[in-house]
Amino acid sequence: MTRILGIDPGSQRTGVGVIDVDEAGRCTFVHCEALVLLDAADFPARLGRLCEGLEAVIDGWRPDEVAIETVFMDKNASSALKLGHARGAALATVVRRHLPVHEYAPRLIKQSLVGRGAAEKAQVQHMVRLLLKLPDARLQADAADALAVALTHAHMSATALRAGASVALLRRR
Repeated sequence: MTRILGIDPGSQRTGVGVIDVDEAGRCTFVHCEALVLLDAADFPARLGRLCEGLEAVIDGWRPDEVAIETVFMDKNASSALKLGHARGAALATVVRRHLPVHEYAPRLIKQSLVGRGAAEKAQVQHMVRLLLKLPDARLQADAADALAVALTHAHMSATALRAGASVALLRRR
C-alpha cells in the first residue's frame, strides 16, 4: 500500500488530498482539506501558515510520496509570482521531510482524469468523486484539485510499472 499526498499550491488556499493506492492500483480516499491562508497578517505569514499546515498533514497522515501541481501561468504576473512562492514553500516543506516529489502540469492532470487537457474544473471534481467513490456532497475546489493531483500520480505510477518505465519518462511524453 502506498499513501500519496497531493498538493494544489495556492497563495490564498492550498489544497491537500491524501489517497491510498493498493498493489492492484485501486485508489481509496483518506483525507482532504484546504489550508486557508488568508487570515495571516501578511504574505510571508501566509507562507509560514502553509508550511505549518503541510507539516501537520504530513505528521497526521504519514504519506509515502508527494505529487504537486506545477505553476499555472496566468496573465497576472503578481499572482503567478505569489503562486510560485507558495509552491516553493510547499516543496521545501516536503523535501525537508525527505519525501519523494513528483510534479504534474495542470493540463496533464486534466488529461489523466477527464481525458482532455482543457477540461473544466467541474468535470475534474466529478471524476475525483467517481474515482474515489465519494458522496455527491460538494468537495472544496482546492481540496478536489489536490486529490486530482494524487490520482494522476497513482495512475501514472501504475502505467509506468506496467510499461517497465519510470514516471518521469512518461511525464515527458
